[in-house]
Amino acid sequence: MSGRLKYPRQVLHGRSDETSVIDRLLADCRTGRSGCLLITGEPGMGKTALLEYAAAAGRLRVVRGTAIESEAHLPFAGLHLLLRPALDRTDALPAPQARALRGAFGLAPAEPGDRMLVGLAVLSLLAEFAAGGPLLCLVDDAQWLDRASAEALLFAARRLDAEGIALIIAARTGFDAPGLAPGHRRAAVPQPAYGRVPPLQGVPEARRHRAHRTRRSRTHGCRTVTPLSGVREA
Repeated sequence: MSGRLKYPRQVLHGRSDETSVIDRLLADCRTGRSGCLLITGEPGMGKTALLEYAAAAGRLRVVRGTAIESEAHLPFAGLHLLLRPALDRTDALPAPQARALRGAFGLAPAEPGDRMLVGLAVLSLLAEFAAGGPLLCLVDDAQWLDRASAEALLFAARRLDAEGIALIIAARTGFDAPGLAPGHRRAAVPQPAYGRVPPLQGVPEARRHRAHRTRRSRTHGCRTVTPLSGVREA
């Protein structure tokens, strides 16, 4: 799905820190700076609601995909769902990348050693799509991405720079994103805009959204947010 779609603007109670991170990511995107955000949490904690908030708040072109558990064993199935709206621009890619991407999607013979080229092709294709204006790329249920899709998507995410792309990935706790959120190393910072919001333990539910602190994780330019446990959206 892509295009400038109209989403109802949501008010997410108890999510001010998470939405402020999203707002800054989108503001950067509008000025031509790219970035990514990894949202993790247990089922039902509001990850999809945060994606919907981004879609409504961004006023950007949107491409989005939701990984499907039953397709998790099919190489590049998740990537195909995400990139379908942009595939008509494949001819604009460097020839080796275009061949690799077509091979991944069964549009041409696949060649050994194409995995890196597929990752580069994802980055190039999104950049080409963003040439028409800032682009918001949303991926939900990333824990169900097939390995090949996850590797290619994260390869591209680590290399986002000045294409005007905002990439937001939502996944259950435990999603493996090498290079984007290594371990659980955190340090308190006075200005928490780009960081991980860990769930608080031992804090009454009604106070969690007021009492928590944001911390920064050492990442390759990717911000990480863990939705607060037990706080419901209205």
